[in-house]
Amino acid sequence: MEILKIAVIILIFSIFSNGSFAQTELSEAFSRSYTSETNGKYTEAIEEIRKHYNEDSYEINIRLGWLHYQAGLFSESLTYYQKSLTIMPFSEQAKFGSILPAAALGKWDYIINQYNKILSINPHNTTANYRLGLIYYGKKDFQKSLDLFKRVVDLYPFDYDALIILAWTHFQLGKNREAKVLFNRVLLLSPTDASALEGLKQL
Repeated sequence: MEILKIAVIILIFSIFSNGSFAQTELSEAFSRSYTSETNGKYTEAIEEIRKHYNEDSYEINIRLGWLHYQAGLFSESLTYYQKSLTIMPFSEQAKFGSILPAAALGKWDYIINQYNKILSINPHNTTANYRLGLIYYGKKDFQKSLDLFKRVVDLYPFDYDALIILAWTHFQLGKNREAKVLFNRVLLLSPTDASALEGLKQL
C-alpha cells in the first residue's frame, strides 16, 4: 500500500513537472517571437510559435494570425484567426483580428458579418459601429450608416471623427438642419476645419 502511495505521488509530481516545463518552453518561444517581430523578422517569429503549435490553443492561433498578417500572408492569417474564433466564439479580439486579412483579401461580406456579430454581443462597441458605418457610407447606404454613427456620437458626443461623419451623413440624406448643427459643433473642436467649413458652404 505504501509503495502505491509513493507511485501516485511520483506520477503527480511528474505530470506537474512536465506541464511546468512545457509552459516555460512556450513562454520562451513567445518571448523570442516578440523579439523577432520587433526586428521585422516575421518568418522567424512565426517559426518560434509553430514549433509548439497546438490547434486547441487560442493564444497560439491568434498569435499566428497576427504574425501571418504582418508577413503579408493574408489567407493563412485569416485561417488562424478563424481557428481562434472556433476556440473562443465570443472573442471580439479575434473578430477584429480576422477583419484585417479579410480586408486585404477584399472579403467585404465577411467583414460586415464580423462587425454585426460583434454588435450582436456588444451593441455599444464604438469601433465596430464606426467602421461598419464607414462601409455603408462608402456603399451610399446612408440610412444604415446614420444609425451606426448616431450610436457612436451618443457615446462620444464631442469626438471629431464621429461628429464630422455624422454631419456629412445627415447632409447626404438631405437633413440640412441637423447637418448644420453638427458642422458647427465640429468647429468648436477644430475652428478652421476644412471639411466642416465646406459642409456649411454647401448647405
